[in-house]
Amino acid sequence: LCVDLLITDATLAEHQAARQLLTRARRRKIHPKTLGADKGYHVKDFVQHLREHKIKPHIARIDGRKTPGLDGRTSCTEGYKVSQRKRKRIEEIFGWLKTVGGMRKTRFIGEARTQIAAYLSAAAYNLLRIAKLQDAGSAA
Repeated sequence: LCVDLLITDATLAEHQAARQLLTRARRRKIHPKTLGADKGYHVKDFVQHLREHKIKPHIARIDGRKTPGLDGRTSCTEGYKVSQRKRKRIEEIFGWLKTVGGMRKTRFIGEARTQIAAYLSAAAYNLLRIAKLQDAGSAA
């Protein structure tokens, strides 16, 4: 299920937007222990930020790039392998939001209105996903 999402300016780097989401989560008393991400988040500052907040970075590594705090100790664990497989589920949410939820190209002017539209689309996704999960549970 989609727990939170943030609409940002297109020029903001992914890892900077993720920092904003993590800050928002901490204000809500949510303290993740791990964070799985794709290669776009393999940045020294972001990995250091995660380590400072005691979050294990399960970030896909870019070959040839050496980043302190993101080495074999992290990427050889079973938890890392599981989180890299689970990343696909997150990407499915974004795919649904773009195709069915109408978020590929916004119809709204401003981040605030676009954020509201994104929340509504994510809520619709969650409702459909919950219904499918309940159907699967009752069939079993």
